[in-house]
Amino acid sequence: MDRLRAARARRPQRLCLPAFDGKPASAGNGTMISFVAPSKDAVHKAHQAALANGGMDEGGPGPRPADSTTFYGCYLRDPTGNKICVYAKGPFV
Repeated sequence: MDRLRAARARRPQRLCLPAFDGKPASAGNGTMISFVAPSKDAVHKAHQAALANGGMDEGGPGPRPADSTTFYGCYLRDPTGNKICVYAKGPFV
């Protein structure tokens, strides 16, 4: 079972969930692309690169929720409006 769990962790995942705001899913609402970063520093660098290339901030780098020690991420939109999350998994101290 542990080998199966580890294999799943390395593969891209696809999740289908309702839009967070309860409105109908559409381009930019109810769709999000997520990227796993190797560190908190990589989350910051991805956020800076996105903003430098026409992206829009939707939530700067930080823990989610604010007191989390296991999730650190940022949210943004690319120049065409696609929602993107870049995150790192901890534990972080």
